[in-house]
Amino acid sequence: MKIVHIVPGSGGSFYCENCLRDGLLVRSLRDSGHDVTMIPMYLPLFVDEPKITGNTPIFYGAINVYLKQTIPIFRKAPQWVERFLDSPFLLKIAAKKSGSTRAYGMEKMTLSMLRGDEGNQANELEKLTTWLKKEIKPDVVHLSNALLLGLADRIKRETGATIACMLQDEDQWVDAMRDEYIQLVWDAMAEKGKVVDVFFPVSRYYADVMKSKMRIPDEKIYPVYPGIDLDGYQPASLDLDPPTIGYLSRISRSHGFDILVDAFIRLKQDPDFRNLRLRVTGGKTTDDDDFIESQRQKLEKNGFLSDVDFIPDFDRKNRLEFLKSLSLLSVPVRKGEAFGVFQIEAMASGVPVVQPKIGAFPEIVETTRGGVVYHPNNAETLSDAIRSLLSHPDHIREMGIHALESVRNRFSVEQSTKDMIHAYQLFSKKT
Repeated sequence: MKIVHIVPGSGGSFYCENCLRDGLLVRSLRDSGHDVTMIPMYLPLFVDEPKITGNTPIFYGAINVYLKQTIPIFRKAPQWVERFLDSPFLLKIAAKKSGSTRAYGMEKMTLSMLRGDEGNQANELEKLTTWLKKEIKPDVVHLSNALLLGLADRIKRETGATIACMLQDEDQWVDAMRDEYIQLVWDAMAEKGKVVDVFFPVSRYYADVMKSKMRIPDEKIYPVYPGIDLDGYQPASLDLDPPTIGYLSRISRSHGFDILVDAFIRLKQDPDFRNLRLRVTGGKTTDDDDFIESQRQKLEKNGFLSDVDFIPDFDRKNRLEFLKSLSLLSVPVRKGEAFGVFQIEAMASGVPVVQPKIGAFPEIVETTRGGVVYHPNNAETLSDAIRSLLSHPDHIREMGIHALESVRNRFSVEQSTKDMIHAYQLFSKKT
C-alpha cells in the first residue's frame, strides 16, 4: 500500500506529542512492508529519527504561508523566492518565534488554510497535489490532524486516495482563539471533514469530543491509541532515595507547570519531604520565557531552586535517562489532553503518573492502573495526591508494575500500526 502522511512540524523547540506519534507510526508502517512517504508542513519536525522524511520537501513553509496571508503580492511570488523562504535555515529561525505555535492571532490564517482552493495559500495546495500525483500516486493520504482538512477535498479529487485523519488536541488550538472565530473554525472543519473516509481519535474520550464538535457520524470514527517504541526503556528503581517528581512536556502555563511548582513547594515545606526533588524537561517557546522565569523566582524565594533540575535536552536518549531517575511523573495540564503520550513514556519505565481528572487522563489511568487522578486541578489537591503516593512506597512499586505490563501489552507502536493498517484496508474498500 502506498501511504502518505502529512504532518505539521513544531520546529523542534519543545516536546511535540503529535510529531513523535507520527514519526513512530511512519517508521513502523515501513517496517510492516508499506511504501510510506512523510511530508512535513510549515516547520521542521520534532521526531526521534531526524532523517525519517528523507528528501521530501517541506510544503506550506511557515514563512510563505504567513506572507501569502498578510501581503497579497507574495501569492504570486517567483518560485526562487518561495524556495528561499522554505530553506531549512530560515524555517528553523521561524520556529523559534512564539507566534508559530500560538493560536491567538492566527484565526484568519487558520480559516484560510481550511478553505483550501479558496484560501490565500491555494497555490501551495496546487504544488502539493501536483507533486502527489506525479511522484507518489498514493492509495491512502493520512492527515496528522483536523486543522489540515483544507487539503482533503482537492487531494481526494486529484489522486482518488482514501483520506484518513488523526484527531488529537485540535480543541486546544481552536478554543484558544478569539471568541468570534471559534465557531467559524469548528464549522469549517466540520464541512471540510465530510470528504474524509475515516477519523482516528486517540482515545474514547476524544472521540466523543470531536463527534460533537465536528458532527462526525459514528461509522467514520475508529479510535486508535498512539503507541511508542518500547526498545530502550528501562524500569526505574523507584527506591525513593531521594523521592523525585518528574515533568515531561512543554514548560508552559497551559501545561500546568506552575501548578506543579506550587505543589512541590507545599510538599517541601513538610519536614517529611525535605529531600524531595523535581526534575523538568520538555523545552519551550519564546512565549514561555517570562513564565518560566517567574517560576524560577518563586522557587528561589522559597529556598528550593537548588532542588529542581531543568534539563534542556529532551531527545529520545535524554528522555530515557530522565525517566529512569523518577519516582512519579505529573503534568497537570489545565484543560486536559486527548491522550498524553508523556504518560505512556513514563509508564514504559515503570513510573506511575499523577494526573488531573480531566480529558483522557482518567481513561488512560484506568486502562493501565498505572497512576492516580485527582480533582480539582490545583496545587493543594495535587500535593495531597503526591504525598499519599510517596508515603506508600509499596503502592508506587505496584503501580509501576501495572504500568509497565499494560504499556507493553496495549501501547506499543506495533499494536497501533496493526490497528491502523486494518482501518486503512477496511475503509479503502468502502470508498
